[in-house]
Amino acid sequence: MLYYPSNFNNMSISNRLKNQHLLWRAAFGPMAENAANLDTMSQKELWNLLLKTSARTPEKINVAQNLVDGFLKGVKDLADLQKRELTKEQRKQIQQQSRADLKNLNIRWLEQMINSEAQLREKMSLFWHGHFACRVINSYYQQELLQVIRENALGNFRDMLRAVSKSASMLQFLSNQQNRKQHPNENFAREVMELFTMGRGNYSENDVKEAARAFTGWGFNIQGEFVFRRMVHDEGSKTVLGQTGNFDGDDIIDLLLKQKQTAIFITRKIYRYLVNDMVDVAKVEWLGNRFYQNGYDIKKLLEDIFTSDWFYDQRNIGTRIKSPVELLAGIRRLLPMELENDQAQLLFQRTLGQILFYPPNVAGWPGGKNWIDSSSLMLRLRIPQIITANEALDIRPKSDDDVMMGQMMEAGKKLREAAKGGTAKIEWDTVNRIFEKVPRENLLSAISTVVLQTRTEVSAVLLDKYLNKESRENYIKSAIINLMATPEYQLC
Repeated sequence: MLYYPSNFNNMSISNRLKNQHLLWRAAFGPMAENAANLDTMSQKELWNLLLKTSARTPEKINVAQNLVDGFLKGVKDLADLQKRELTKEQRKQIQQQSRADLKNLNIRWLEQMINSEAQLREKMSLFWHGHFACRVINSYYQQELLQVIRENALGNFRDMLRAVSKSASMLQFLSNQQNRKQHPNENFAREVMELFTMGRGNYSENDVKEAARAFTGWGFNIQGEFVFRRMVHDEGSKTVLGQTGNFDGDDIIDLLLKQKQTAIFITRKIYRYLVNDMVDVAKVEWLGNRFYQNGYDIKKLLEDIFTSDWFYDQRNIGTRIKSPVELLAGIRRLLPMELENDQAQLLFQRTLGQILFYPPNVAGWPGGKNWIDSSSLMLRLRIPQIITANEALDIRPKSDDDVMMGQMMEAGKKLREAAKGGTAKIEWDTVNRIFEKVPRENLLSAISTVVLQTRTEVSAVLLDKYLNKESRENYIKSAIINLMATPEYQLC
């Protein structure tokens, strides 16, 4: 159980703490190279820097080619694919390659979260990755969807919603390839309304049925390109959200965006992701109205949040549980390192319950207190030692077969074998420079301030028992690693 004491409200909030708060919410925490500058930089300067470094269109993370190209030259349509069935060996080969590519895509994107200057873009891309939760085995489709999300993460929600809705990954995941006139499939239309735009309870079942008719004909070819098949589209009149017309899928998206409830729903999710799980209804209403009036401009919504005084209020600092990906990225940003085996990061993700590109279901990861249970907390507390020392690891993955995709036993075996591969070589010289001007008597306090965001301080008397005092460098090393191994470090 993470503890929140009442005396935090009496504590002053330093400039450093505010800047670290911004970096944990708009990015993946402070980086060793610039951590020393956070005492003097203003929040406005830091925010402008985050905007500037994320302004450029991201380079695609390119790990996968279209998986069937080598087998099916000239095939343009899925219908043609059915006429030229792959052999059992070909299907197995494609699946194996796709799984390998997805692992590489995961690691490459995580490296961007850790090392890229475009911290704001990658942090919001992680949010949209959970909002537009999608799990398909085709690594090429997943790669293309990720690029759509990264390109639009700070742009316009309208553009992103349309592009995601027309991606092969989402159309396949939500079965719209099977959505045809006279036999409409409601899955895609339902999730677009419930999870991507308005939220449950703000539309009727008839709205879903009618919207599904409008999305008939939306599909993709074997290259993953959007295709509108007019022959299977329902041309009849539909009534959705009180409006009647011969609607197609684009018309439905426009209708959903005209509903202010969509802006409120998206704003509420972003507020919980960036500010606090405990939603301030009045603030979300104000932000949502601004988001709507600004034409769904994501960057303007973020500016309204991160440049406000209330964002830096005491009640919002150190109150949010880090997701597993945030935890791993944050450790590696403060401790620049070279891992012996990148694959160990996949095992940590699996055990902690957040594997990139494998959300538990269409609703994505629930977040908040759902990240913590007795087994995952124990592993969270041990990760700093696992990475920095070659210690035995004997913890089983979380027993959610949906997340594990039937591989729980295999993952458990690999995880126990991964201790050696999970260790790292850390650039301690870079870390030491953060504290080079700090007197010895103030060193522990300074380290705690950099590492922790929480309402409590770890007892200096207790911590002192576990610190290596042979040298200043060893003292810093042991203090950081032990502080990262506390419940307080799970919060940001």
